[in-house]
Amino acid sequence: MTLNGGDVLLVTRAASVQFTKPVRFRVIRDVTDAATFDGWRWIDGYELDAKGEAVRRRRIFVRSSGLRVAHRAVGDSRVWLPAR
Repeated sequence: MTLNGGDVLLVTRAASVQFTKPVRFRVIRDVTDAATFDGWRWIDGYELDAKGEAVRRRRIFVRSSGLRVAHRAVGDSRVWLPAR
């Protein structure tokens, strides 16, 4: 599964035993330069509250097959400000 910045995941116990309660998680980046076990990955992002607001920045270690995409980012999720 390819993840992009801005994607929102539903992370449950299927992804890791640490998630006894489901967590919505907005991806910053898929950490590809860190060592992992086959089928597992590190992801940087923000844990979201019920309103979809970021409440905590985290790096999570999860099983790829247990991840569910709740929302895909549309287009480029970066914000560009004009130069002054």
